[in-house]
This record gives sequence, structure tokens and C-alpha cells, in this order.
Amino acid sequence: MQAVEALESNVRSYSRLFPAIFSAARGSIMFTESGRKVIDFVSGAGALNYGHNNREIKAAIIDYLASDAVVHGLDMATPAKLEFMETFSSVILQERGLRYRFQFTGPTGANAIEAALKLSRKVTGRQNIVSFTNGYHGLSLGAVAASGNRFYRKASGVCLSGATFMPYDGYLGSAVDTASYLRKVLTDGSSGIDCPAAILVETVQGEGGINVAGKEWLRSIQAIAKDVGALFIVDDIQMGCGRTGEFFSFEFADLSPDIVVLSKSLSGYGLPLSMLLIREELDAWRPGEHTGTFRGNNLALVSATAALNVYWRGRTFSRGVHRVGELMRRRLEGIASEHGNSFSVRGRGMALGFDCQVSEIAEATTQRTFKRGLILERCGPFDQVVKFLPALTIDPETLEQGLEIFEESLAEVLKQAWVA
Repeated sequence: MQAVEALESNVRSYSRLFPAIFSAARGSIMFTESGRKVIDFVSGAGALNYGHNNREIKAAIIDYLASDAVVHGLDMATPAKLEFMETFSSVILQERGLRYRFQFTGPTGANAIEAALKLSRKVTGRQNIVSFTNGYHGLSLGAVAASGNRFYRKASGVCLSGATFMPYDGYLGSAVDTASYLRKVLTDGSSGIDCPAAILVETVQGEGGINVAGKEWLRSIQAIAKDVGALFIVDDIQMGCGRTGEFFSFEFADLSPDIVVLSKSLSGYGLPLSMLLIREELDAWRPGEHTGTFRGNNLALVSATAALNVYWRGRTFSRGVHRVGELMRRRLEGIASEHGNSFSVRGRGMALGFDCQVSEIAEATTQRTFKRGLILERCGPFDQVVKFLPALTIDPETLEQGLEIFEESLAEVLKQAWVA
């Protein structure tokens, strides 16, 4: 770790949170250079929904590399790209009655957000983007302008504009319908809020604290977007690809977004891959208006196709995510109830947050879990929420072992705090 500290920028974060050199990983287990085994409940910040070095997906990658097929080809047509689009269309879109065109953006989720915002402004001729409190959409300038966290916004070093923030579902308490408030300000010509090009929303706010939007609220937001002539964009970067149970996080609300933003676990293997799904009539781009050297990486498209074929033909995998998610929720709620009213649990599917209310408790607990062999990270405006994102493929024994480590670590932290 001394070499890391000497050579790598101060901006690094995960190597500080988890001070070890990781040399191997399989499934839900990571191994340090010294041979220590650590359970991973972070899953590459949601980029490894199918675990580390998934054998079936890895086999497709190895076969492709061995064939001398095209790995980098800008956005040229290749068999790998064609197979991915045809598979995604048949396995995911047609099964859900959805029709979209594909836009392969730069490799990051933030670049895909940038593309979605640019396209919305181009289509509508408007500038404003409506985003929501505690939202997080990336750290490039357009994306961070639509993100709420002051820590990230301040780091941009410039005046961030072009976005108006509205209260997310539940932000003002359960008694306040924030969708009605949004409708009021967008339909009132004297509200001071410019009509937006798009309304950008996460159905579950990951970095914001695992805040969950309700079905009716989301439907209302979609209806408002349509009524005011704005595009309705769902950021499914972290919560898509099965994290909440269904492939898309918005399926439970029966939504049909104008644009869907996908990244993270889209490739199925941790390889960079991001794309937009765009309603055909909104595909107003001229050739080359949004481009990049590393869009539509063929190796990532191959692994993405393998993930679709292995896990998403039929509904068996989705039902399993729901089942395991409910087991996790009940287990975490049981842990919370042991300590009175101090803690709460929220989330959907296998994206769950354990709200410690106090950031120091969450920090001390995640530090202790790492020492005991479990990787967890924090989220929320004050990092007071412990985030659970285990691989969707995790085996029951490893999952239970990780939850036990969390339960014991939290108890130790609380005992120590009480004694102090």
C-alpha cells in the first residue's frame, strides 16, 4: 500500500476504505495478496451483479479473444454488436412490450447521462433539466449539475447550471405529495421554473441513501413529463440489470420512459459499457453529434450478450432476486429491531440500505466489518446509510455469513459507543 500512497492521486477512495491489495476474486469472494478472504457486498458499486469472474460469461470472453475477432472498432458494425442488439431486443425489450433504438455512448454512466441530457435539449429546444433532491447521476459537468450532493458539486470548480431540483418522493415526509408540487410549479407560468427539456429520475436513489420512489409517484412524474412536453428519463445505471428484481427498475410501475440510461452491470463482467435506449421518434441525432473512441466496446458486448442468455431468458432469475431480497430485508429488519427505534431498513430487491441515522456509527461499523472479512460501503447525504449490494448470484451460505458479520460488527460498535 505504500506504493499506492506514493504514486496514486489523492483522489483515490476505495483503496482508502479497504486498505489491502486484492489479487484475485471469484463469485462473491475477493482475496488479498496475503491470502485473506473477504466477502464482497459492494459488487463494484453495482457493476458486478453476476459476481466476480462469472465462469459462463468469462468463457464467452475467452472464446471471443481466442478467435481474433474485433475488440475495438469505434462504432463500426460487427457480429458482436449485432448479436447483442438482437438478443437484447428479443430477450429484454420484446418480452416487456418495449421498443427502443440503441445508442452506445462512451464507457461511463456519466457519459450516457450527458448524451441523454444533450438529446433532450436538442429534441425539445429547451435548456432546463428537472432533477431530484439526493439524486446522483455522475461527475462530468452536465451530470453533476443534475446531482444533488454538495461535496461533488463543489469539486467541479465552476458554476453549475441547467438543472432545477425538486423534492423526491418522501423528501418532505410521507404526508406531502411532491409530485403534485412538481406539477404545480411546472404548469404555473409564474412559478419561476422554466419548462424542462427532461425530467431525470432514479426509481431507487443509490448514492442518495437507497431512497425508494413509490409506484404511483413514478407514474405521476411520467405523466407530468408528458403533459409539459418534457422527456422522461430513467437513470437505471446502478438499479438496472436486475438489481431491484426485474431487469429494469421501473417495470414494477409499468413505466415507458422516453430514454433509459444503462451502464454498470450491463456488460455482466465489470467491463465498461454504457448505452441509451431511445424511443425511435426521439432519435434526432445527426451522425457524430455525440461520439467517443470507446463506445460499444465489442468485448463488453460479448459478455453482455452472454449475461442475457444465461440469466434473462425466462423469469426464473428475476424471481430468485426477489426471494433473496426479501430474505435480506427480513434479516436486516430483525437486526434493526434489536436496537430499538434507532435504525431503519429500506430498498427494493437486492439493493438495501440500513440507515444508522448517525454517520459515525455507519462508518465505524463498515470499518469493523472489513476487519472481520466483509466489504460494505456507505451512502446517503451524510454517509449514514450502510449500503447492501451483494451479487445477485450470491450463494446462501456466503450471504448469511456476510449478514452475521454485519450484525456482530454493529453490535460491537454500539456496545463500545455505550461504554464510552
